[in-house]
Amino acid sequence: MGELSLIAGLLLAGFSIYMIVSSVMSTDEEQKALAWASGDQPSKSNSKFLEWSRPLVHKFGLALAARIKNVKYRKNIKEKIFTSGLNSELNVDEFIGLQMVWGILFPILLLVLNFTLELGFPWFSALGMGLLGFYFPHLHCKNEKVRRTRQVLLDLPFYIDLMALSIEAGMDFIGAIERVSEKASKSVLADEFSEVLRDIKLGSTRAEALKKMSARLDMSEITSFVTMIVDADATGGEIGKVLKSQSIQMRLERFTRAEKQGAKVSQLILIPLMLFIMPAVFIMVFGPVILQFMGQGGQ
Repeated sequence: MGELSLIAGLLLAGFSIYMIVSSVMSTDEEQKALAWASGDQPSKSNSKFLEWSRPLVHKFGLALAARIKNVKYRKNIKEKIFTSGLNSELNVDEFIGLQMVWGILFPILLLVLNFTLELGFPWFSALGMGLLGFYFPHLHCKNEKVRRTRQVLLDLPFYIDLMALSIEAGMDFIGAIERVSEKASKSVLADEFSEVLRDIKLGSTRAEALKKMSARLDMSEITSFVTMIVDADATGGEIGKVLKSQSIQMRLERFTRAEKQGAKVSQLILIPLMLFIMPAVFIMVFGPVILQFMGQGGQ
């Protein structure tokens, strides 16, 4: 078992050396190919672990990541980054570089701790840690998407009400979006509406800008909202009334979701009740009786 751990450690160390040499020997053209499309540096991530890993990725992982040309795999990663709102923090090459760096560092760290502290983990646990490190960027994107979805679901009815009131006050739809984006607090939906205004200023039509927002958020509620606005705009309907009816529908859906969550919680309460509370009650009630019978049997 110790020999297998040593072999696995040597293989990982050799691959690490290969990554370092490949990064040092990479050409300027390869480094330019890794530049962001906007030419700007990536924005700071809320994940401290990602920020800590970024220098290692840029130094050792990007050169190798650029050599992975699988179109389908890159498209899948790009879509995950896009829908999780991390396109200003990560690009595809950084994502793949994170997979490589974390997929190697996690098992190396486990092997070092296992050897120095004599933890006694089997050698294949390093393989599991490597798979976990490789999957970690996907997990980060998934968590960010869940966080954005929850915040949008909470804010959407309120934002729609504000837009409806602004339109009733005499503003057009674009002016209502601009007013809501300026007055609303910092949130995912405010940022998305600001992005819609930016797309319109750059030449996109209102329908195109809204559909881009729907693609970025990838939520059925936003898709329904955008579809109703685009249809009302195409048929000449009153957007104010459409927004009001949409707000009522959103609130009803949120109330229904809250009822479902409450029903699930009431069912989950039965699990600790059956596992912990009921056995304790039976012991308290029938324990003395059982002890009495056992005592009488001994006499």
